[in-house]
Amino acid sequence: MLFMAEIAPMVSKYQSLRPAEVDYLPSLPAHWRIEKGKWLFKKENRPVNQDDEVVTCFRDGQVTLRSNRRTEGFTNALLEHGYQGIRKADLVIHAMDAFAGAIGVSDSDGKSSPVYAACTPITPKLVNPYFYAYFMRDLALSGYLISLAKGIRERSTDFRFKDFGELSLPVFPFEEQSLIVSFLDKKLTKIDGAIQVKESQIELLKERKQILIQQVVTRGLDPYATMRDSGIEWIGEIPEHWEVVFNRRLFREKSRPVQGDELPLSLSQVDGVIPSGEMTERSLSPAHRKNFKLCFPGDLVVNRFKGHLGVFFESAFEGVVTFHYGVFEPQKGVVTKYFEHLFHTEPYKTIYAGASNGMTVGLQNLSNNNFYAVKSLRPSVDEQTEICRYIEDNSAPLDRAIKNISSQIERLKEYKATLINSAVTGKIKVPGVVEPAEIQEREFA
Repeated sequence: MLFMAEIAPMVSKYQSLRPAEVDYLPSLPAHWRIEKGKWLFKKENRPVNQDDEVVTCFRDGQVTLRSNRRTEGFTNALLEHGYQGIRKADLVIHAMDAFAGAIGVSDSDGKSSPVYAACTPITPKLVNPYFYAYFMRDLALSGYLISLAKGIRERSTDFRFKDFGELSLPVFPFEEQSLIVSFLDKKLTKIDGAIQVKESQIELLKERKQILIQQVVTRGLDPYATMRDSGIEWIGEIPEHWEVVFNRRLFREKSRPVQGDELPLSLSQVDGVIPSGEMTERSLSPAHRKNFKLCFPGDLVVNRFKGHLGVFFESAFEGVVTFHYGVFEPQKGVVTKYFEHLFHTEPYKTIYAGASNGMTVGLQNLSNNNFYAVKSLRPSVDEQTEICRYIEDNSAPLDRAIKNISSQIERLKEYKATLINSAVTGKIKVPGVVEPAEIQEREFA
């Protein structure tokens, strides 16, 4: 297990600093200078080779062949108009996603759309593209690039090579740049490894919680209860005295008048029904609010487009949601929280995936009729309440452990960002770097 003390590097400070007179670089080591990006890099405009595959610049900074990571979720161009050649070791900048960190050095030869800028050093052995990838991603993730935003698309910078060319960048000996790159590569590998271990721990805890919930919502709390076949293929046996009923007998959607001053609500896959700041004054106008739905505490709220993912939650609030959601009032004999747990189980995600339909591939739409036609398990009200209490009591330690590990991951990510910033801006001196002042001291010693 890697802890912060084990990851923390042994570093020192530069002996001599000077003002950089750049807003995002308050000071620099005395032997570093500032140059415009256009004097360090040129933008390539290569033809595409017949066997070139598509290269993608991802937001985590990896620039690689699309086939090396994933092929789904992309829009494929019918005509590759303006496509260009990308070569290994190019510094690649994604014009539309640079603000989110889509800047890196390509590990492959390939081709890309013209929205990418493929940059190469003007003078070999003067600048190390890997150092400037680290530097530019630090600028991006600090929010500086988005402050330069000119695009009309929300949260877009439209950061192109011309903008990169006008940035003031630090320049210093190539060997020192390479030492910083090597230092960061090694340290970030350790940090990322620690994060990956902790993320695996969280997944195991979530899996344990899911197994606990699925066991009690489909089998009950009495291990000695007489069982019978539920008649539902994905569920199997259930306690003999439990009912199997259609959802139409459990929940009904009602039309409730909306006044316009209700609390706006939204549905989070993590936090459930929560107050939302997304509804603007315009969207709450009489012309728009007629399509909204009034939600009361205890209602079951479903995201119609994510019902197959188990996005069903009991509301603790009174407020309004948009027409994208279904709001169902519980009927007699229903404890909504029990059915929230039931619908989150893998068997019911499978059921709702089959009950959903959509006009667009990947877009599922769970209609009222399809929701009502699904069969669900109904224990007695007392059993539903007891099961919910059992889940709450036994999930609490798992939730605390997940929260604790998540906090550790956030601290590691913050430390990672701080380490990168400190190294690429000269706040720390990585092992192996020798300053000109130190060389003089040795010569006169």
